[in-house]
Amino acid sequence: MTAQPTTGSRDPRDPRDREAAVRTVETVFRMESPRVIAGVTRLVRDVGIAEELAQDALVAALEQWPRDGVPDNPGAWLMATARHRAVDLIRRRETYARKLAEIGRDPSAGVAPPPEPTDPDDIDDDLLRLVFTACHPVLSAEARTALTLRLLGGLSTAEIARAFLVPEATVAQRIVRAKRTLATRNVAFEVPHGPDREARLGSVLDVIYLIFNEGYAATAGDDWLRPALCEDALRLARVLSGLMPKEPEVHGLTALLEFQSARAATRTGPDGEPVLLKDQNRARWNRMLLARGVTALGLADATAAGAPGPYVLQAAIAACHAHAHRYEETDWPRIATLYALLAARAPSPVVELNRAVAVSMAEGPAAALPLVDALTDVPALRDYHLLPSVRGDLLARLGRTAEARAEFGRAASLTRNARERELLLRRAAEAGA
Repeated sequence: MTAQPTTGSRDPRDPRDREAAVRTVETVFRMESPRVIAGVTRLVRDVGIAEELAQDALVAALEQWPRDGVPDNPGAWLMATARHRAVDLIRRRETYARKLAEIGRDPSAGVAPPPEPTDPDDIDDDLLRLVFTACHPVLSAEARTALTLRLLGGLSTAEIARAFLVPEATVAQRIVRAKRTLATRNVAFEVPHGPDREARLGSVLDVIYLIFNEGYAATAGDDWLRPALCEDALRLARVLSGLMPKEPEVHGLTALLEFQSARAATRTGPDGEPVLLKDQNRARWNRMLLARGVTALGLADATAAGAPGPYVLQAAIAACHAHAHRYEETDWPRIATLYALLAARAPSPVVELNRAVAVSMAEGPAAALPLVDALTDVPALRDYHLLPSVRGDLLARLGRTAEARAEFGRAASLTRNARERELLLRRAAEAGA
């Protein structure tokens, strides 16, 4: 596993070269850690230990890459390093078990990894297995999502806390307890079958959706988009659609992510700055992904037996945007109606905020402002930057520029994403002008 130096001369003693290598290590690890953790979990059958082994591989990379150069395939290097350490750990366990047997003690069963599932309905996809394992019913709904975002999404506890709108310490406790529970309850590393699979499906869909959202609009950092997260989430949704073809919500989530992914390339400008929906070049939307979204939404409608679920409704909203050739042609009354159905089906303050935006476009900002004002005292939205951002937009459209400027400024102070902060400060300046 010797690293192959990158092209060009470099000096490991040069602080600039070393800093560049360290940044590369951190970037690669952020992208590859979910696959490394999932692959190692297959061996050690413990997500907590797998995460520790992945961290060991990160430490090894930080030691070797600045000195020897970045490998040609850094993801494979990390995986090989982590798996090598996993095999060493398993061998030490087996040696210990044999020694216990030799002195007459009963060693713990299951030291070596159990055989892979042979059910033909199973899928050989470690990432998807990791999602279903982390979404086991022995964990609370909050713990399932937090753990999977940590392991599969590669998010820090601070980023997860931001996504959940809860304190960072709360998320850290959830993750630690979740890993301990999975280990002590010997939860199998598998995609379950039958009723067990259906029982976990809701949490799995929520996790995939949250991972995509973090990639689509990063909660923190210098980049507005994190494409790798979007790609992983979309791939998982597609795999899940093949695995559960009769589940309309699975197709609904897949359709939603296809539609959203189709617009991804137009959501940032040449310098990485955010581009609002109304300013996006729709000619650059990915037609293949839009077509896949239409197909997936059709499958959701065809398999639905009753009222549409939350993901089918969100996909229908995204389809309205996809069908509009120009922003001015968007069917905002239909979107407002769909958001009203979504609010009834899956009520939440964020859904109400989105409904208010649709109402403002369908009926005008004066009709929407009371809806937004009603959310200002909701505890979950107290530090949610999009609430003052939406309120600032409505006030600006009503000509109340001083109030709008203050709201955009407050929104900028709440976001932890540098690109989004720049956008909000620019909007505050424009409101002042």
